Amino acid sequence: MSVSNHAAEAHGQGRTSAVERFAFRFDPAYRRVARLFAITPANAWVELRNGELEARFGRWRVRTALLNIANVEVTGPYAFLKTAGPARLAVTDRGLTFATNGDRGVLVTFRVPVPGIERSGLLRHPELTVTVADVDAFATCLRARIATSQVT
Repeated sequence: MSVSNHAAEAHGQGRTSAVERFAFRFDPAYRRVARLFAITPANAWVELRNGELEARFGRWRVRTALLNIANVEVTGPYAFLKTAGPARLAVTDRGLTFATNGDRGVLVTFRVPVPGIERSGLLRHPELTVTVADVDAFATCLRARIATSQVT
């Protein structure tokens, strides 16, 4: 299995076999606040592999099957006070945000809400926003993998 840090796809027998890892883009102000919560470039990433998405943001993780993803949308900008620091829970809709900059991100909407902000899994999130470095490549790659997983 190959690991790639960009959106080049590797297909084998009708399904994607490569691991795609997308790093977060840390703006300096976000980086300073993130460090207080032990969030660093080494433990903040989104990975696509074997029919699933896994996002890590310090001690927080979200993992789901690609078939559970209903929509992928590029969004932004974001307010610093609402997004900087640890994983953020939206009080209005229980959406989860992993943000390291206020410019752009990818909003991933789930068919069935997923656990993420607390370890017991009692609180589930209908969506996740991630501010990866290459927003467009991540959104394109994720959409392609979702389409491929629906065919196989």
